[in-house]
Amino acid sequence: MPIVSTSTSAFYDRSTMDIADLRKRAEGLQADLSRGQRISRSSDDPVGASRLRQLQRADSLSQIDVANAAKATADLQLTDGALGSLADYVIRLKELTTQAANGTMTAATRSGIGTEIEAIRKNIIQLANSRDAAGNALFGGQSAGDAYTVDASGNAVYIGTATAGDLPLGDGQNVTRALTGPEVFNFSVNGNPTNLLDALKTLADALKAGGAGVQQAAQDGLAALNQGLDAVTTAQTVVGSRLSWIDLTTERRTNLGELRASEESEVGGTDIAATVAKLQETMTVLEASQASFTKLAGLSLFQLLR
Repeated sequence: MPIVSTSTSAFYDRSTMDIADLRKRAEGLQADLSRGQRISRSSDDPVGASRLRQLQRADSLSQIDVANAAKATADLQLTDGALGSLADYVIRLKELTTQAANGTMTAATRSGIGTEIEAIRKNIIQLANSRDAAGNALFGGQSAGDAYTVDASGNAVYIGTATAGDLPLGDGQNVTRALTGPEVFNFSVNGNPTNLLDALKTLADALKAGGAGVQQAAQDGLAALNQGLDAVTTAQTVVGSRLSWIDLTTERRTNLGELRASEESEVGGTDIAATVAKLQETMTVLEASQASFTKLAGLSLFQLLR
C-alpha cells in the first residue's frame, strides 16, 4: 500500500507541476504580447537587458540635448530678430547722416537730425538690454543684469560678460547661444577701434553743436555707420550659421534616436508572429496535458489502487 500510495502521489504531483509550468509559460507569452516587450527582468536575457539599459540611458541623455537645442534656438532667434531691428536702425541713421552731410543743410536742421540720432541711440541701448528667454540681457553674455549702462557723461559702457556661453548638443558638439555686445557693436574705422554707440554719441553731439566742422563730422559718422552696418550683417550671418548647425545636429539626433528605437525593438521587443505561434503551441499542449491527466486519473487501475 505505501508503494502504491507513493506512485499515485508522484503521478499527481508530476502532472500538476507539468500543467502549472505550461500555464506559467502561456501567461508569460500573453504578458509579452501585452507589453510588447519580451524582457521584463535581467534574468530573461542578461545580455539583451544590458544593451537595453545602454540604449535607454542614451535616450535620456538625448532628451537633455533636445532641451539645450531648444533653448539655444530660442535665444538665437531672439538675437536674430534684435539684429534685424538694429539693422533697420542703422539704415535709418545712414539716411539721416547722409542728409546732415549735405552742404546746403541749415544748422537748425542738422541739430534736429542730431536730436533724432540721439533718440535712436537710446532705442539701440534699450534693444541691447532687452531680455532673452532666461531673463538676461540679450547682448549681455552670461550676465544676469543689463548689457550696457550709461555713465554720467552719457557714454554707453558694456557691463556684460566676455562670452555668451555654450550649450552642449550631444556627441561633443556645442553651440554658442547668443552674441555679446562687443561682438555686435564694436568695429574699426580706418584702423581705429570704436563702437556704434560711441560713434552715434559723437555724431549726435557734433550735429547739435554745429560749427565749421559739422559737415566733416557727418561724413565721418557716415563712414562709421557703414562699418557698423557691416558688423551687424556679419553678426546676422554668424547667428544664421549657428541656427543651421543646430538644425543639422537635431536631424542627426533624430536619426540616431530612430536607430536606437529600432535596436530596442529588435533586442527587447516581442516578435508578435513567433510569440503568437508559441502561445498557440503551448495552449495546445496544455489542453492535451489536462485531457490526458483527466483520462489517466480515471483509469480502472487507479480506481483499483485507491
